[in-house]
Amino acid sequence: MNKFDLNNKNAIITGGAQGFGLDIAKRFIQSGAKVIIWDIDEKELKKASTLINDQNLSCNVVDVSDPKSVDDVVNKITSKTKIDILINNAGITGSTAELWNYDYEEWKKIININLHGTFNCCKSVVPHMIKNNYGRIVNIASVSGKDGNAKASAYSSSKAGVIALTKSLGKELADKNIAVNAVTPAGAKTRILDQMSKEHVQRMLSKVPRARFIELEELTSMVCWLSSAENSFSTAAIFDISGGRSTY
Repeated sequence: MNKFDLNNKNAIITGGAQGFGLDIAKRFIQSGAKVIIWDIDEKELKKASTLINDQNLSCNVVDVSDPKSVDDVVNKITSKTKIDILINNAGITGSTAELWNYDYEEWKKIININLHGTFNCCKSVVPHMIKNNYGRIVNIASVSGKDGNAKASAYSSSKAGVIALTKSLGKELADKNIAVNAVTPAGAKTRILDQMSKEHVQRMLSKVPRARFIELEELTSMVCWLSSAENSFSTAAIFDISGGRSTY
């Protein structure tokens, strides 16, 4: 396993109490970063803190869909230190149903967390990165944002929005030492799959030529490189990690 140099870097990881976010937090700390994980679930945050048990980890209860919640925490952090890395990982899949049967309130909730949450965090953190003339932002999108998944119109739409946001923001910051990229993983065996029907999960798996779900460390390795100073040129890009499902 490669070791990435994240020494003296401060990272925020949203949705960091479990799944992709928790694995990224572990790897970042191993690579020398100080990590702040955000999550709306205080109980899961306590579990994550106990599991990692490292002085370079801290936690905040944050609702990324609430701009004030995000701004308040960012202001507290930046009053004491800088923010070098932002990983927008917080997200939900929601239930599976045809678009015409999709619950309107659930649609709004998915868009608010997945897309508006990414916007809120970028909007709050980017000015500080501009001031420091350094930043790495990685947005965790999904292959469904490229291809669209039947019976998952809300989730697919939210992740397509994250992809477009990444391209726009990356171009806006291209003349600065700030890189903004996204990754589009296939499904992984995390708790997020529990929100989907078994039929939907199997349909997702059947589309992957490698015939398996992504392992957490496979995604984490890509995110680590994108978050490092080594990534000094790639920005506004979408990095596919879908096991061959998507080839563009």
